[in-house]
Amino acid sequence: MKKIIKDIYAKSPVVFQNTMISTYGYYWKNRRLGAEFKKALYEFKSRESFSKQEWEDYQTIQLRKLLVHTYKTVPFYTSKYSTSGFNLKDFEKFELANLSRLPYLEKEELRQFGKSTLLSTKRSKGKFYASSGSTGTPISVYFSKEFHQHWNAAYEVRVRNWAGVNYKMARGMIGGRRILPDANAKPPYFRYNAAEKQTYFSAYHLSEKTAQNYVDGLVKHHVEYLVGYAMSIYILADFILKLKIDTPKLKAVLTSSEKLTQTMRTVISKAFQCNVYDAYSGVEACGLISENKNNQLLFSPDTGVMEVINENGIAVKNGESGEVIATGLINFDQPLIRYRIGDRVKLSKVQDSSMLRIDEIEGRVEDVIIGKDGQRMVRFHAIFIDIESLKVAQVIQKTFNEIKVNLVVESEFDKENELVICKRLKSQLGEITISFQYLDKIYKAKNGKFKAVISNLKNQKK
Repeated sequence: MKKIIKDIYAKSPVVFQNTMISTYGYYWKNRRLGAEFKKALYEFKSRESFSKQEWEDYQTIQLRKLLVHTYKTVPFYTSKYSTSGFNLKDFEKFELANLSRLPYLEKEELRQFGKSTLLSTKRSKGKFYASSGSTGTPISVYFSKEFHQHWNAAYEVRVRNWAGVNYKMARGMIGGRRILPDANAKPPYFRYNAAEKQTYFSAYHLSEKTAQNYVDGLVKHHVEYLVGYAMSIYILADFILKLKIDTPKLKAVLTSSEKLTQTMRTVISKAFQCNVYDAYSGVEACGLISENKNNQLLFSPDTGVMEVINENGIAVKNGESGEVIATGLINFDQPLIRYRIGDRVKLSKVQDSSMLRIDEIEGRVEDVIIGKDGQRMVRFHAIFIDIESLKVAQVIQKTFNEIKVNLVVESEFDKENELVICKRLKSQLGEITISFQYLDKIYKAKNGKFKAVISNLKNQKK
């Protein structure tokens, strides 16, 4: 059924595509913005005045509830924690300081057991949302309607509201959804969701030739703020300044998914004549970092517990960088406890807020892939969604016309999936040569980080 709908969408005129997007938009809006959302809005706002002690007390209570529920109803943790020497009574009186004693949840374990034993036997009705993430590892996260609304309330209060905007305003978005059927699509390079006054811009058609059309979309739909991939927004902003395109002044730009450098922030701010606010969470939704009105990055303690550790598993000191270990406090249906999400942050040396302050979301810096027509793109997460038995994937651009895909797979992997991957890649990049290499392991870079997207073109121009 999904394929039929996609085929109809791809062959439809723009006006009908907008209608289809708006129809889905009404469903999506109702799923995220119901009664639980409105209730949670008040709760998230009321907790912002908490002291450090109040936050600690709150997290302790929520963590105990989560661990007791998890031990009773999630088979994966029941087995893992019992084997590690924990019992139900331990969790009934559990303290935050003891969290480091629990074993990690690895990304591979989420990939392998996320749709089976990692689910609560008493879960609410929900849906899986798939993403390869920036690690190149395909995963699926379970969202009940209640959890979805609570998480969206956290985003509304701590991201939008802190930036001076809200969900009722007209917004633009540059994200991963494939709103244009192929790499050779003609303008406009945006579609409109009337249900939420959302103009959705393609992340796969950004070039000097198309930049004006993106700005035309901002003007046409009276966009008040822009959200989306940090690198994609930066690429558009850079074209705007280079080509001296007259662009409407926005109220804010909210970035995510990739590392936002100071250069990127400066260029984006200048192009759209507004402040830029960075945020970090991920599809796993087990912790939120966002900027307040003073551009201070703060971790929201009511979304999760965040540990920052060094290579020896020891908590780093203020002013130091480390790996993020995340424990979500909202999703009781598919709990992620001590989850190695794969990113790094630097803690602020001065902790002058009741919320944990972050100096930098180090995250990942992926290379920019350049298409045959000069379009620039970073995100390739949709390429590997729903590919069974795929463990890790990496996209490497060798030339303007040649892409190599490294894959780490299980023995059950069907090589027919190569055709699916090729079709998806060509829909973004056009007719190119694609080769596959199967590996036992994809090694990390010298800095210890895994790069899901690599370009060997370096500073070449198209």
